[in-house]
Amino acid sequence: MEVISWIASNIFGVPAILLGFIVLLGLLLQKKSASQTISGTFKAMIGFLIINAGAGVITGSLGIFEPMWKEVFGIEGASLGKFMGQEAFNNEYGSAVTLAMFIGFIVNVLLARFTRFKYIYLTGHMMFWTTTIFAGIIIDTTTDVSFGVLVLFLSVFMGIYWTFQPAIVQPYMRKVMGNDSIALGHTSAIVALLAAWFGKWFGNKENDSEKIKLPKGLEFLRDSNVITALTMSILFLVGAVVLTVKGTPGAEELIAQSGDQNFIIYSIIQSFTFAAGIAVVLFGVKMFIGEIVPAFNGIATKLVPGAKPALDAPVVFTAAPNAVILGFLGAFAGGLIWLVVLGGTIGYVFVPTMIVLFFHGATAGVFGNSTGGVRGALMGGFITATVVAWGQYITVRMLLDSTIPDTAMWAADSDMFVLGPIIKLIASLF
Repeated sequence: MEVISWIASNIFGVPAILLGFIVLLGLLLQKKSASQTISGTFKAMIGFLIINAGAGVITGSLGIFEPMWKEVFGIEGASLGKFMGQEAFNNEYGSAVTLAMFIGFIVNVLLARFTRFKYIYLTGHMMFWTTTIFAGIIIDTTTDVSFGVLVLFLSVFMGIYWTFQPAIVQPYMRKVMGNDSIALGHTSAIVALLAAWFGKWFGNKENDSEKIKLPKGLEFLRDSNVITALTMSILFLVGAVVLTVKGTPGAEELIAQSGDQNFIIYSIIQSFTFAAGIAVVLFGVKMFIGEIVPAFNGIATKLVPGAKPALDAPVVFTAAPNAVILGFLGAFAGGLIWLVVLGGTIGYVFVPTMIVLFFHGATAGVFGNSTGGVRGALMGGFITATVVAWGQYITVRMLLDSTIPDTAMWAADSDMFVLGPIIKLIASLF
């Protein structure tokens, strides 16, 4: 029992080590060389640990952004209250998330093998974040769920989701890509479907986005890091100027946090710090996903020959590059509108995370354009902002308030927002 307890605490209880073992297993099954095996295992572990570092940076910046805009809107009360936060959550539940992600992938492979839904979900970073957010919702709902039950529930649910999400989107994916060779495996599925439906009902397919020429001056919109820094710097700047002019006790208290540094300059630095934190997280995710996806793929191809890979959202971007920008512009405009509306009405500070609005808005833009042209692309972007804004409010305030509401502000996506209440309901029942 002491040996079992030691293994549970020091291997299954340490997410980075558990992830390393999973990657190691996948590489060994593919008979990779010793050099490739060691390199892949170590890089996966390092990448996971980098995510914690980036999450801490982002949370620090959000700790300035939310109180700032609460003061701008005159909203009283505490910010997010007491919650675990991503770093503490990873330390306590990261092993369950990692194991559930692996077993859930096996469920996906088995369903693809024995049903007619031959799709293998290979967007690893979305597998990780979706499992993390859903784990947070379950723990927030039940508080005393055991490790084994948490892993079992997540494994089954994620395996089903990763199998059927690509299948549901595939009829429209076929229309977008012009063939049936690949599928969409991404948490923007719900907004992609809504964009395609609204584009068909209210758009004009004849006015295809690819018939128009966009100026070269908008090319920077293709870089998500740049638009994140730009947008957040504008929002931080506006908030800082309003607080400086406002001069209320609450504003003075926030301004005092900058110490000897000018508060406006301090706020701008915080915006770039937020963007840097996002970049660090993405780098860490890219590093560990770059190793775990090939390991997963090697397992899948041996068990399900001929299965279609369900891939990340950018695979559709080349099908309609102009629709990508139009979709993001629609999402960007919608994000700013909902920031003002939610803050001014129900007292919630919406964090318009540009990474989410960019990738989801762009994907929705491509699908909206496939059925409704330019109008469909723009509507797809606005629909994305609407789902993300209201979804973030519901998830932060009602589904994750004691666990990782901070993560929901920058890492939760469209499908997670829609499926989150369902997860909470099932968790409360069983």
